[in-house]
Amino acid sequence: MENAAYIGLSRQMTLRRELDVVANNIANADTNGFKVEQLMVSEEVGQRARNDFIRPGASFVMDQGVGRDFGQGALKQTGRDFDFGIEGEGAFFTVNDGSGEAYTRDGAFTTDPTGKLVTQQGLAVQGDGGDIILDPARGPVTVGQDGTITQEGAIVGRLTLARFETLAALSKDGDGLYRNRSNATPIEATGAKLRQGALEGSNVNPLIEITNLIEIQRAYESVSRMIENTNDLSRRPVE
Repeated sequence: MENAAYIGLSRQMTLRRELDVVANNIANADTNGFKVEQLMVSEEVGQRARNDFIRPGASFVMDQGVGRDFGQGALKQTGRDFDFGIEGEGAFFTVNDGSGEAYTRDGAFTTDPTGKLVTQQGLAVQGDGGDIILDPARGPVTVGQDGTITQEGAIVGRLTLARFETLAALSKDGDGLYRNRSNATPIEATGAKLRQGALEGSNVNPLIEITNLIEIQRAYESVSRMIENTNDLSRRPVE
């Protein structure tokens, strides 16, 4: 196979991966707190296909992983007491699944039978001092923009938000969760605000993602034709 065909094949491999990323964006367009993703590619110069000093090395297209846009999503009013939207980029709720802390922008919370504030998956939401325990007998819960929780006019806790100096410290862990798999230390996101009775939607623009799907399909077909033409030329006898 000629160098051109190998180069085209490397591009097709990244296009297939890019298609998966874009399709995942579209599938999560209505997911609370979801952040749009994009495949990152780069050039990698490979060795010569032949031992020939005239032929230069071939430049291949390489998959360098997925980048994530942590930009603000639109806040949607729900009116539910245990729905919380974050206003401010780079801030996260902290939750604990028993094995360690994780971070999320999905503020659709509820309470378990003991009054503990938990996610829809049952993970304990963290605040000042750890788990947040509420007493249903004390009436409705009010949460201020700084996370202060009050019942019957008395402060019963505070819901805190965390942030990192660099968001590259976080890796995706499924169910809208991120893990800190680095040595970075989270700090309190004092500049962010909480909105009770609201949820942050995804920052996916469906029109842009559908356009990306069309462009990926066209690019894949174009590369396929190039590879086919290259192979046809290599099979033809020299006259």
